Amino acid sequence: MKTIYALTLSLLLLAGCTSKQEKMKKELTNFIRKHDSVLIPLYKQTALASWNAAVSGNPEDFKKSEDLNLQMMSLYSNKESLKKLEEIKISGMITDSLLLRELDVLYRSFLMAKADTAKLNAMVRLGTVIEQKYGNFRTEIGGKKLSDNDVEDVLRSSKDVKYQEDVWEAQKKIGTVVAGDIKKLVKLRNEVAKELGFNNYHEMSLTLSDQDPKEVSKLFDELDKLTKGAFVKVKGDIDSYFVKYYNLKSKDELMPWNYQNRFFQEAPKIYNVDLDTYYKDKNLETLTADFYAGIGLPINDILKNSDLYEKSGKNQHAFCTDLDNAGDVRVLCNIKPNSKWMNTMLHEFGHAAYDKNIDTLLPFILRDPAHTFTTESIAMMFGRFSSNPQWIKDMTGITEEEKMKIAENSFKTLRLEQLVFSRWAQVMYRFEKGMYENPDQDLNKLWWNLVEKYQLLKRPAGRNEPDWATKIHIATYPCYYHNYLLGELLASQLYYYIVGSVIKSDNYKFQSFVGNKEVGAWLKEKIFMPGSRWYWNEMIEKATGEKLTAKYYAKQFVD
Repeated sequence: MKTIYALTLSLLLLAGCTSKQEKMKKELTNFIRKHDSVLIPLYKQTALASWNAAVSGNPEDFKKSEDLNLQMMSLYSNKESLKKLEEIKISGMITDSLLLRELDVLYRSFLMAKADTAKLNAMVRLGTVIEQKYGNFRTEIGGKKLSDNDVEDVLRSSKDVKYQEDVWEAQKKIGTVVAGDIKKLVKLRNEVAKELGFNNYHEMSLTLSDQDPKEVSKLFDELDKLTKGAFVKVKGDIDSYFVKYYNLKSKDELMPWNYQNRFFQEAPKIYNVDLDTYYKDKNLETLTADFYAGIGLPINDILKNSDLYEKSGKNQHAFCTDLDNAGDVRVLCNIKPNSKWMNTMLHEFGHAAYDKNIDTLLPFILRDPAHTFTTESIAMMFGRFSSNPQWIKDMTGITEEEKMKIAENSFKTLRLEQLVFSRWAQVMYRFEKGMYENPDQDLNKLWWNLVEKYQLLKRPAGRNEPDWATKIHIATYPCYYHNYLLGELLASQLYYYIVGSVIKSDNYKFQSFVGNKEVGAWLKEKIFMPGSRWYWNEMIEKATGEKLTAKYYAKQFVD
């Protein structure tokens, strides 16, 4: 009788548990259905308005974008929705893996509901004001207005160091235009983060994006040690080159404007290879389209809806956006026929190929890359091909002799790009971390202290300007930049896996992927289609057999 009683009780408990599981599953499913009915049309409208504002620069377009962003903020500020999600999450009754992932994504998205709505709205409005100021600013010197492309051209090609200085300083004036607003926005963001139980916005941003701030800092410390010695050596080579190039007396005369770009975030051209010559008479759109079609990831439909050339008022940068999570993917660029923009085109359409090929059968909220840095890794892996001699040969038709002629210096150029960028990323990560930890400190001083330490650049004597505010990402893409460096690590990891296990070659030096549809098929199946149904490191391990590691990056660029 005791056995029968125990068995009956167990069955009753199991039935009760199953009943509760079904109840919670139904409640979550209903919540998602109702949420999607509002989110999907609003998402499309918001993304399109943001796109239109970036293309036109018109105040009315920015106002529409702002209004829709406020609506989006309002959707995720619903305290009753958060309460329901917390109830479902705490119950522990959701066991279906896909639903559990949706619950996790939704819960992190709705956490903002704990914050003051007025502050969230103020953040959106101030962000719009700042973005518009960046979009409309043009460097002015001698009565002439210069685009960012013009500024980069001067810094890259002029040997007149005084003119370089004048242009550099004139471009930095955007910092004084936006610095005050950015500081207000930083403090607003921190207030919101503290209301949600975080120490500051930087900590909150990383945590809510599925990253452990301590682990990220640990990784950056590791990469600092990994790249420091190699960077010191190449920085010495750069300085020696520029002393001769500018006919200076010593390295002590070199200043930040002498390194061929505004932030020393890109490698200066010090090796005897002019990659621009291979693109100056080429159509970058055609090269990009042909390459992606050749690996089985056609992008012609994306090209039709993209905006790729300079125009007045248009955002001067480059980005990819997915307007509907259902195929309407677009790219904004300001291309010119040179290696930099070839890199950018391959980069941005790498993002586009990822977005386009996410499985549309996934729930709407999971139709995103596994993480922001996983889509960066794809963009970076493809962007690197712009300086790859094998890719240049396969796509532009240079001879084998010409390929071998430029091979060594092309690789040195790519290695230099990686080391220079790695040190620049250290500055960005540590500056933002420090700024959010204490926004009232002397940010001008913090910026130049980090620039001197990690990039080994000399601070201009007596300069006390908000040069940190000239970098648009600090205001409009906060606490994001570290993902670029994580993306570089994964790009190397994916490249080594594809060469060794997909192409099945031991020749890691001369690979271009050109015409190899197996590469596109593998990327589509293993990286793109899963979207964000898995935690990012789980996706990486499923695809490559290993979690994210720095060893392939070191193998490719440091060792």
